[in-house]
Order: sequence, then structure tokens, then C-alpha cells
Amino acid sequence: MGKYRTYLFLILANLFWAGNYVFGKYVVAEMTPVQMTFSRWLIAVFLLFPIAQFVERPNWKSVLKEWKILLLMSVLGLVGYNFLLYEALRFTTSMNAALVNAMNPALIVLFSSFFLREKISLAKGVGLLVSLLGVLLVLTKGQLQLIFQTEYNLGDLLMLAAILVWTFYSILGRKMKGLPPISATAVSALLGLVLVLPFFLASGMKLPLSHQATLGILYIGLFPSVGSFIFWNASIREIGASRAGIYLNLITVFTAILSMLLGNPVTLAQVLGGLLVFAGVYITGRKDKGVRSYIK
Repeated sequence: MGKYRTYLFLILANLFWAGNYVFGKYVVAEMTPVQMTFSRWLIAVFLLFPIAQFVERPNWKSVLKEWKILLLMSVLGLVGYNFLLYEALRFTTSMNAALVNAMNPALIVLFSSFFLREKISLAKGVGLLVSLLGVLLVLTKGQLQLIFQTEYNLGDLLMLAAILVWTFYSILGRKMKGLPPISATAVSALLGLVLVLPFFLASGMKLPLSHQATLGILYIGLFPSVGSFIFWNASIREIGASRAGIYLNLITVFTAILSMLLGNPVTLAQVLGGLLVFAGVYITGRKDKGVRSYIK
């Protein structure tokens, strides 16, 4: 996969995930985290298997032989992260959740250096810090001192657990180079459905959903669940988890852009923060030349 296609995939993955926050507002009031997690992957699984067969034509027996690691991937990235995210939003504000989520790229870099022995170059470190500063500028509306005034509660701790889960999911994805990414995601989604089914049946889902909630869950099932996971898994195999992780900061920028398109005003702090995020992504994405790694 070419360099520019890899970066395009990372941008699209985070654009779709940003839409998850926007459309999720119409769904969370009518469905529990378990119901949302099950419904999105039920929609996704009907698309993932045909797409995998058409695009990759995999040897399904070979894919299924790796069911143990695919089950772990499902528990972490497909079920665990989404459940913790939706559950966290019941107890904390979106401001706090986004602040905690902004730590995710740094965690991926640090854990990748520890578990995968990926080197952290000076350029990558600088890009990470610049991008993180941009995210914090957007989230605090230009008042960075608010970071130290934030009180953390149960929701914040759940969000921290969510990004830890996603970090390990991303690192495991780097270890699965032998499996076709779409097929692996499809099997993981199916395993996730089996895991969540008993809890979904016991949740007492109320139907019918409103028109807005129906459109919201359809979007979540199609774009964040299918598009984002395929693009993300394919990309981290090409450039590594730590380098791809910096792109997670784009979620905040794209969320601001989508909010603007929906009629919400965008502040100067959001514009400046967005520029810093893109600058950090550019710095991190460049090849390191003549720069020693300071973490091995």
C-alpha cells in the first residue's frame, strides 16, 4: 500500500470516528452502551464478510485458525473500547472525555516502544507534542490553564480505561501482518456479537427508535464500524502503531469541522489548535533523516 494511500486511510478513519460523536448524540438517549455496541457490529458484520470476500478473497480456514488473537482483538477494540466510551459519557462531560482521549497517541507511542521496541525519534516526539498541544488548545477554548482545574470522576476513569484498551488493540494489530485486515475485522466483529448477545438480550431494548436515532445507528454501523476499522488496521500494519496513533488527534479537529457544518460556531482557538494538530501530524509522518532515536 502506497504512502499517500496509507495517510488517506488514516485521515478517513478518524473523520468517520469523529462522526461517531456527532451522530451518537441522537442514539445515546434511546439506547444503552450494550445495545449500541451490539447494533453497530450487527450492521457491520453483514458488510464486512462480503467486502472481505470480494476484495481479499481470503482463505477463511487460515483466518479462523487465528481465532484466539482475533477474539482478543474483539474484546479490546470492538467491544471493550466502545462499551467503555459510551459508558463513560454517562458520567462525565464530553470536554473531560475528549481531554482524556487526547492522551491516546502518547500512550500508543510509549507502549509501542516498550512492547514492540519501536523507536521514538526526535521528530516523532516533537510532532506528538505539537499535535497534543493543538488538541488541548481546541478543547480548552484557548485557556490551557483549564487542564489543571478539571475534576476527574468515574466517567474520566472509564475513559482512561477505554484509551488503554484501544492502545493494546492497536499494538496487537501490528502483530497481525499475516492476516488480511478486512477478513480479520469481519471475524472479530462476529466474535464480538457472540460475546455481547446475552447482555443485549437481557437489556430490554425498546423499539421503534426515533428517525434520528435510526439514522445515527446506521451511520455508526457503516462508517466508524466498517470504514474506520478497515482503514485503521490496514494503516498500522504499514507504518506502525506509534506513527499511526498521532492521527487520532484529528478526531477533535474533524468533530469541530462537523459541528461548524451543523451550524455551531468555530472559535479562533479551534482554528489555531487544528492547524497545530495538522502540523504535528505532518512532522510525525515525515521520514527521519540523521536523527537519533532517544528511546529504543
